[in-house]
Amino acid sequence: QVLLAQSGGGLVQPGGTLNLSCVDSGSVFSYFNIGWFRQAPGLEREFVAEISQNGRKTWYADAVKGRFTISRDNAEKTVALRMNSLKPEDTAIYYCAAEGLSRGCSGYGCYASHEYDYWSQGTQVTVSS
Repeated sequence: QVLLAQSGGGLVQPGGTLNLSCVDSGSVFSYFNIGWFRQAPGLEREFVAEISQNGRKTWYADAVKGRFTISRDNAEKTVALRMNSLKPEDTAIYYCAAEGLSRGCSGYGCYASHEYDYWSQGTQVTVSS
């Protein structure tokens, strides 16, 4: 079982940096690809980034490519999302999620939220001056 809890987030000015962390309190963390999603008011949840089980592959949404970096530490059962050069349009609730096992997109980047089985509680990120 995967039990995900987030930390980080908050209010930052445009151009600033925030770090999000996602920790698993379960025992099978290293089996799962982990993704980050976000949802702004009135909009659907959208893919942000994903990292493979061993951390060797990463995928990013075009909107965050070059600004956000996803990483993981399987020994600590943690996935981090470092967000640089933040923009007001990055304002949203951010979630980490564990991809379901043996999905057809596994290893190629799973961009749809329905491909993920376990979700964190979410944390607010607000980019505003």
